[in-house]
Amino acid sequence: MKKVYTLSTCDTSRKILKQANLESHNFEIKDIKKSPLTEAELLEMHQMAGSYEALFSRRSQHYKRMNLKEKALSESDYKNLILSEYTFLKRPVIIDGSCIFIGNSKANIEALLKHLGK
Repeated sequence: MKKVYTLSTCDTSRKILKQANLESHNFEIKDIKKSPLTEAELLEMHQMAGSYEALFSRRSQHYKRMNLKEKALSESDYKNLILSEYTFLKRPVIIDGSCIFIGNSKANIEALLKHLGK
């Protein structure tokens, strides 16, 4: 499976998709705002990533508004938060077969590009 979970309005994600030229690699691109994540999709990501926390974005405006920094969140909390609000998913999430790339860190993007042979 070749799939990208992203926001079409996110400039950083658009830049990464363009840099990696994922459309030419036959990746299916899913805008999580227009088409929310299903529990099955999140479960698949969780199995590949090893935890819901690895998929969780602390940069979301809701993270600050909900004062989540002050709370001890469990894996169940991370899962439920991601399912309830699309901005809690760290973006982009790129799945290529058995490989998953989560977020926009420089190291992650370099690993993605190396994986794609770029």
